[in-house]
Amino acid sequence: MGQEVGRILQSSTTQFTAGCRILLRDIPSFGSFVKVNAQDGSRIYGLIYNVAIQDDPMVRQLIVSPELADEYMKDQRENRQVPVELSVLVVGYERDGVIRQELPPQPPVTLSPVETCDDEEIREFARTGFDFIRTILNAPNIPAEEVLVVALRRAAQTQGSAGRQFLLEAGRELAKLLSQDMVRLEAILRKLRVL
Repeated sequence: MGQEVGRILQSSTTQFTAGCRILLRDIPSFGSFVKVNAQDGSRIYGLIYNVAIQDDPMVRQLIVSPELADEYMKDQRENRQVPVELSVLVVGYERDGVIRQELPPQPPVTLSPVETCDDEEIREFARTGFDFIRTILNAPNIPAEEVLVVALRRAAQTQGSAGRQFLLEAGRELAKLLSQDMVRLEAILRKLRVL
C-alpha cells in the first residue's frame, strides 16, 4: 500500500495537479509512480513530472530578517510543513483488475487522495507493456526524456533479476518510436546506459 502524498487540486484525463502540505524530507521524487481513484472505480496511474514548492508566508518573513540563524533554517526545513504542488502525467489506469496503458475514461475528482505506488504495483504496471512510453514522449510541456528515464529505471528496479532485460526491451521500443529522431533516441539511451 502506498503513502498518501497529497490531494487533487485540478485534473483532466491527461494530467492532474495535487497539493500537499508535507515535511520537505517526505516530498515524493520527480518521476515517481503515483495512483489515485476515479469516480467510476478505476485506479489511475501517473508519473510526477514536476515538484514545486509554493509560496510560504513563514519563509517570506525569514527572508527579510537581517540575520538568518541556522536554527531557523533547520526548523523550517525539518519541522514545518511546506506547501508543495505535484504535477502528474496520466500514463494508464486499472479497472476490474485489468491494467491498461492508455488514458482513463474519467479524471479523478478534486480532493481525491494521491498515493505513491509500491514496488508490486509498479512491477505489474510495467509488465503490461511499453505503451506508456509513447504517452510520455508525446506529452506537451513536460521534460519527457527525463521523466521517461527515471520511470524506466524505477520500473526496472522492481523487476528483480529481469531488470536489465526490461531496460533492453524498453530500448527496443524506443528505437521503434524514435526511428526518425536518432538524436533524441541516443540521448535517452545514454541516460538509461543501455548504449
